[in-house]
Amino acid sequence: MSAFDPAPLGEGSQQPRVWKRFVVFGIAVVFVVSVLAYRMWDLQVHQADHYASMAVQQRVATVPVPVPRGLMYDRKGRLLVENVPMFVVDVKPADLPFTQRDRVVDRLSELLKIKKADLYTELDKAAGDRFQLVRLAENVPTQVARVIAEEHLSLPGVIVDTESRRHYLYGPLVSLMLGWTGEISGEDYRKLRSDGYLVDDTIGKAGLELTFEDALRGTYGLKQVQKDGAGRTIRDLRTLEEPVPGRSLELTIDLKIQREAEKALTWAMKLIGLKRGVFMVQNPQTGEMLAMVSLPAYDNNLMANGISARQFKKLVNREDRPLINLALQEHEPPGSTYKLITGAGALQDGKITASTRIMTRAYITYAGWKYWDWNKAGFGSCNIYCGFAHSSDTYFYQVAGMLGIDRLAYWAHQWGFGEKTGIDLPGEVPGIIPTDEWANKVFGRDVYPGEVFQAGIGQGFNMVTPIQLLNAYSALANGGTLYRPQLVRRVLDPDGNVVKGFKPEVIRKLPIEARHLATMRAAARNVAVVRHTYNLVDLPVVMAGKSGTAEFGLRDSQGRLPFHSWFVGFTPKDAQKRASDPSGFRAVRRTDSELVFLAFAFDSRTRGNAATEIVKYFLQIHYNLKVDLREAWILQRDNFYGG
Repeated sequence: MSAFDPAPLGEGSQQPRVWKRFVVFGIAVVFVVSVLAYRMWDLQVHQADHYASMAVQQRVATVPVPVPRGLMYDRKGRLLVENVPMFVVDVKPADLPFTQRDRVVDRLSELLKIKKADLYTELDKAAGDRFQLVRLAENVPTQVARVIAEEHLSLPGVIVDTESRRHYLYGPLVSLMLGWTGEISGEDYRKLRSDGYLVDDTIGKAGLELTFEDALRGTYGLKQVQKDGAGRTIRDLRTLEEPVPGRSLELTIDLKIQREAEKALTWAMKLIGLKRGVFMVQNPQTGEMLAMVSLPAYDNNLMANGISARQFKKLVNREDRPLINLALQEHEPPGSTYKLITGAGALQDGKITASTRIMTRAYITYAGWKYWDWNKAGFGSCNIYCGFAHSSDTYFYQVAGMLGIDRLAYWAHQWGFGEKTGIDLPGEVPGIIPTDEWANKVFGRDVYPGEVFQAGIGQGFNMVTPIQLLNAYSALANGGTLYRPQLVRRVLDPDGNVVKGFKPEVIRKLPIEARHLATMRAAARNVAVVRHTYNLVDLPVVMAGKSGTAEFGLRDSQGRLPFHSWFVGFTPKDAQKRASDPSGFRAVRRTDSELVFLAFAFDSRTRGNAATEIVKYFLQIHYNLKVDLREAWILQRDNFYGG
């Protein structure tokens, strides 16, 4: 047989095996195709509704519904803060591919004028939740917002939206009361997220914006919306929770009086070169604040518009501290204004009477030490009217010695010193009122007798806030009721209906007899009558009060200390002078005053009491007086004055 002849068929042939394999493969193919066909039928027919619903759900998102923040008005209904629309730029990190991140950041940096490093910092904050929107910019110019919106296809994950921002109509005039809102911090967000706050939310940061955050913010709602592939909202589907708009505040402040106070204080600060000062006005019958000016102040619109970290740091580090409300967030020695507490306490404790006379000289001595009067000649024999009017230090050294430090401190606390007044602003400090117990904790000893003398004239360790001092003289003017200072009168709903009203809140009734308080009011009138304040008595209105000079800090090369100047006083309800009461003593003995005022000139060092001149100017403006009694020579820079 030739080698090329085909092999004969027989039992060893492989053809039946090939045929069997073909049959098995065919059966497998039919099975697989059948399974796939069944699965396609199951997905497209049997479970079509289920997967259609899932597809819809993937395009539906539940989003919060922000509400407008409540507004603020003064007591006459003048609008102080409003909400205005603004464009914002957010990014959803989950929709921004990492490979495109650098390109997107480059473009946004160019458009938004924000450093790339700052944009990366914001994006990296979302490392824990890539589906949470991250705020990149606020208050974006309209044209820039339009460009970003038009380039959305090349800026994946970037969203342009509209929100509202605060606009403070009077800026620095009322900024230290109203405060400002800013981006919620990480710490605050962790505390407040369960209350519906968002990671890019705004929150009250200072002033009334902070104190009344709950009322002003309102309650966010929830709604379902349909979004496209780029994450933009196509349409609203349904509301899940109705939003509750923020409530508004009606303040006790009178914008007209606030301007008058600012004008008087600004005049003196510019003339003298003062760096800081305070002027406040209160209604002593209710505790309502009519004006509160602390200068310098800041423009809270800087924060509302999105202040940079560099700008904010610059504000914080300024030497004149514009972010601090000097009226309540710092304490200072009260000087001779504190003699009200020493005198009234001694009258009530029976240490002196209105007619008790005490010899005042250039100084008193104790244990070989001399304690000098500001007037190196003394005032001779003085009763309380003389001692208070001339602000005799040696008179009140001796009266303080009669009381002792603990009794003096007791009366100080009754007048509201050494504790917060409770005014509805954050950051209030309590001040310091020395006692033996306090001195033992701080120094490990009792208060020395000489320190008691100093405490009696508002020096030494005594530290008070301007709001405490104003409140104390309000209690003197109204006959002995110490009210909690009040800045908010009513909370209003969006329709202007009263949700909550704040009635005057009494802290305490002073445990001092009415006759002793009347004596101190007459003594306060005598301050003007004896011309301790020069020509203040010549004003066409009756007023009473007390000036003060408070030393602080370090001595200069001549051994002299710098000092602050104070003046706190009040006018009776009918302030005009009457022929039937030319001295004004009868008028100030009444308890119907509706105007108490305080001026504080920080580190004034003028030849006379700068605060007194500020008060004169305020009274001239407020009462529209046709007389100008300001003394320019008093405001010349010097380093000597007393009382």
